[in-house]
Amino acid sequence: MSTEVVLWSDYVSPYAFVAKAWAYELERDYDIVLQWRPYTLDVASYMGSVDGRDPHHWRRVRYSYMDARRYANKQGLVLKGPLKIYYARPANAGMLYAQRHGVFRAYNDAAFDRFWRREFDPEDIAAVEALLIQAGAPAGFTNAVGLGAGATYFALYPGGGIEAFAGPIGVRAEVGDNIFFNNGMHNNLRVSFGPQFRF
Repeated sequence: MSTEVVLWSDYVSPYAFVAKAWAYELERDYDIVLQWRPYTLDVASYMGSVDGRDPHHWRRVRYSYMDARRYANKQGLVLKGPLKIYYARPANAGMLYAQRHGVFRAYNDAAFDRFWRREFDPEDIAAVEALLIQAGAPAGFTNAVGLGAGATYFALYPGGGIEAFAGPIGVRAEVGDNIFFNNGMHNNLRVSFGPQFRF
């Protein structure tokens, strides 16, 4: 019997984009079944809003894209930095709709590839529905967002953290819960503690 592994992903994460192929390989090479779940990143909460970023946060952003682009280049992928901070809840909800209709892989690949080529707006519900239809899902996504047949499909991510620095080295503690609604409630409590480095 295959082991189920939950994989949290967001279409606007450059690291999720470059890890996608490796996740497929992991599932192919080992006796596991990946359960892909949407995790909508709140980029502004940890990288700062574009207007409010200080030089330290801009260095973190630039390094993150440089690092992810290095992995993308090794795979022959195009990874263009987004022109704004996206909140990809519609595209992530599309992941659930695609799974429900058996077209997850086609949708997942297209959503990632087109977003990182700047050809797909993950906030645009009509664009998400068009991509789902191209992937082979039936029309109706716009009606399924929120309430559908008595079930709720969305996710909440309550949490908080604290960090302290002494020069470039610090520690961060974070507690949160990923509450995911898809024909019932599922949750995944997160507790993390570890070093932080300013560069």
